Amino acid sequence: MSNRTGGYVTVQEAHKKHRVAAGGTAEAAVGSRAAPARITGWRHLFAAASYSVGGLQRLWGETAFRHEVLIGALMLPVYAMLGARPWEFLVFGILFVLLIAVEALNTAIEVIIDRISPEWSEAARQAKDLGSLAVMCVLIAHGFLLAWVIFA
Repeated sequence: MSNRTGGYVTVQEAHKKHRVAAGGTAEAAVGSRAAPARITGWRHLFAAASYSVGGLQRLWGETAFRHEVLIGALMLPVYAMLGARPWEFLVFGILFVLLIAVEALNTAIEVIIDRISPEWSEAARQAKDLGSLAVMCVLIAHGFLLAWVIFA
């Protein structure tokens, strides 16, 4: 979208100008919703925890995440049958938490890309592929740990 001087304006700037021209204020035109009040102190801790629970609920909607949780749960008895030592269970737990974190970031990347670029683009594909690569790297690390437990 270009303006009268030949430069380009963003869609947000165009909406802001439209709202101001319609009698609104520039502050009200910034977004369709007002920013929530800032939470501080102990309430912030509980609010942050609720945001994390919301993220986990969102992540549970991803088939890949549910598969990873299922396989992770099934691998614990396998490690026990293989005689894994306590430190190997600890490494497994650390890698599993890392996998959850990377899967959450990968999902966040996909959600953001789908929101800002609903049409297909090479940059969007590359961003999603890189997120997928990050998940695969953690899964490979899990494979190395399993090989260690089996052959060491």
